[in-house]
Amino acid sequence: MSKSGNSLLSERERDAIIELRHAMHREPELSNAEWKTQERIRRMLERFGFEDAKSFHNTGLYVDIEGTALGPKRKIAVRGDIDALPIQEARDDLPYRSQIDGVMHACGHDIHGSIALGTAIALRRLRDNFAGKVRVFFQPAEEAEPLGGRTIQDEGLLKGFDRAVGFHVSPGIPAGMFGALEGAVTKSADQFKITITGKMAHGASPQNGIDAITIAAAFVNEVQKVVSREMPPDDGAVVTIGTIHGGEATNIVCPSVVMEGTIRTGSSDRRALLCQRVRELAEGVAAMHRGEAQIVIRAGEPAVVNDAEMVKRFKQVVHDTAGREAFYNDRRPVAGSDDFGFYAACVPSIYFWFGSRAPGNESYVHTPTFGASDELVIPTTELTVRYILDLLNS
Repeated sequence: MSKSGNSLLSERERDAIIELRHAMHREPELSNAEWKTQERIRRMLERFGFEDAKSFHNTGLYVDIEGTALGPKRKIAVRGDIDALPIQEARDDLPYRSQIDGVMHACGHDIHGSIALGTAIALRRLRDNFAGKVRVFFQPAEEAEPLGGRTIQDEGLLKGFDRAVGFHVSPGIPAGMFGALEGAVTKSADQFKITITGKMAHGASPQNGIDAITIAAAFVNEVQKVVSREMPPDDGAVVTIGTIHGGEATNIVCPSVVMEGTIRTGSSDRRALLCQRVRELAEGVAAMHRGEAQIVIRAGEPAVVNDAEMVKRFKQVVHDTAGREAFYNDRRPVAGSDDFGFYAACVPSIYFWFGSRAPGNESYVHTPTFGASDELVIPTTELTVRYILDLLNS
């Protein structure tokens, strides 16, 4: 709620926002399968006068709100993601807990989607107060490929837009507080798959073979030196090998190993360098041991890079709306990734955090006990609306 206590949202709007949050949480859907969620959001938009919601990425929706006032014709995009995770919820205290076995909103996308709904319906009612256009995305597939954010970029859905706004719940910030930083606030996330090929032989005669496991072990050791010796310490770059498979018997020299992993960095320049060095190391280590390496790198989401001026304006809106003490100054960039990076690669953007840490809600995202109070949803929606109006009119 604003400092003045005057709610920007009507009671009917507030009820709809919480209704959507509970419905999404009870019936979560995985990435690229958000069909019921899409239809639910479409129906709720129609309830508030939207008749032209457009589909994208199969299971996503977006709506446009055209301002009717005189003034600058700025165009602002807003993203709320809507997909859930393959995690079994362990929050029996929630009356709206997940009813779908093995699936839950463990990353707060039920809240994000509800904030996006509230933003759309409030701005439609307030369209006499601005002259530009707002496009609100209910984006699927943030958590898994094929990513919805990539579709935003590839299909040019931000063409002609001036700014983009994204947000994320944060158990690392006390409930009721908000944070934003300039520059890179998440990491890029590229995936790699390396196939090491050697030559089979009897385990008692290793000289007759080429041991793919030995090559893989050498690569695992060497690749970490790229981070520790070739990346600046403040980059926070990460190379993780998440899977490794090879070998079928204890007495056979293994002829093939497959490894998969991820490459993360906050710098677009170092992103290209890291991918190049991982490739060079795999091929070089394999050649040194008389084997071969085939590497496939699949580009994932870019880092989310926040525009400095948008962060400055957001901080001022937080001060004016919720009080100076509500802006959280200790937040640091996260090691994770978010496909809002595709938005930030297209237009100047901001990705802000709203805090959720409170007694009973200390668990972090992507855990079975993650949860966030309904009390966060309306104030964050109102702040988002006020901020967008500020961007449109300032």
